[in-house]
Amino acid sequence: MSAPSTIGRTATLRHVAETLGFAAAGGLTLGLLGMPAGFLSGAILAVAAASLAGRPMLIPTALMRVLLVLIGISLGSVVTPETLHGMATYPLSIAALIVAMTCISVSGAFYLRAMHGWDRLTAYLAAAPGGLSQVMALAIELNSDVRAIAIVQTVRVTIIAVGLPAALALLGLVGRAPRGIGGSFNPDQLGELAILVVASTVAAIVAYRVRFPGGLLFGAMLTSGALHGSGLVHVAMPWWATNTVMIAFGAVTGSRFANTPLRMLLHYLGAAFGSFAIALTVTAIFAIGLVGLLTLPVAEVMIAFAPGAVDAMMLLALALHLDPVYVGAHHLVRIFYVSMTMPLVARRVTPRKLTDATKPPRERPPFED
Repeated sequence: MSAPSTIGRTATLRHVAETLGFAAAGGLTLGLLGMPAGFLSGAILAVAAASLAGRPMLIPTALMRVLLVLIGISLGSVVTPETLHGMATYPLSIAALIVAMTCISVSGAFYLRAMHGWDRLTAYLAAAPGGLSQVMALAIELNSDVRAIAIVQTVRVTIIAVGLPAALALLGLVGRAPRGIGGSFNPDQLGELAILVVASTVAAIVAYRVRFPGGLLFGAMLTSGALHGSGLVHVAMPWWATNTVMIAFGAVTGSRFANTPLRMLLHYLGAAFGSFAIALTVTAIFAIGLVGLLTLPVAEVMIAFAPGAVDAMMLLALALHLDPVYVGAHHLVRIFYVSMTMPLVARRVTPRKLTDATKPPRERPPFED
């Protein structure tokens, strides 16, 4: 073992510990105060602030993957046979979602071009309602402005994860959050919990290997949901484990601002807030119209239609005690829709004057989804 590699691992562990420390401080503060989704949003705010202040915030990819599986298990554990009765309302709601996502892309790209002078490709990728990792890969491949797109996308995801539950609470659409989200744990259920974790983890790994969109999260969630919905298992993730996962995943979202100079963030902030406002307005219009047609809770529809990171939106559904089946179905459709249409549209609007010889060297995306 070489000294440099040992020093590198030590530094990495130190950065991860510092990141989780900031996340715990912020998450516990807002969570214990009873703010809706406080454990998640408090961790996001604390880590994002530390990142912008220049601290080396870092969450390893391996840890993030473990968190996604645990989120899926927690979401599936609240599924009951009764939660499946509303599936007859999904087709109309999902059709409205697809139209809404199209409107968000078109209107957001138009705003960025008209108000900020962005080129068509950069504007479209920045306005795409989801799929950050795919957006960044396309931005690099098609020689677009990687940093501008990353900042606009990340600011939107962060504002939605932090601001949406607070806004719903102010409007009286969700109640005060309990301090413990999850179930109580009986040591006699340890064997059942082991079966749940192993089965959900295996399914998550298989879904990830076959490149199913959101495979780690949805693979675990569908397996856990099937086990609970069928009544084969009854154990739930302990409340302390669920809240810990929320805090840790808040660190994942907040750490996206790492290595982003505050000056550069401020430069793109107008574009980020403007495109976010348009996305939120479109979402609200469609959500209000849908609530008028179907007997669905407003908060549930808003979280299902929100163009945020799917993992954060699913955590919000869990934290706000919303139907994870309804919310999950919509975000899964959104992932598929964006994944299929975004590359086609992006290449269609790409300027053809650039050749491989004139493109600059490819760089690694500053953020990962």
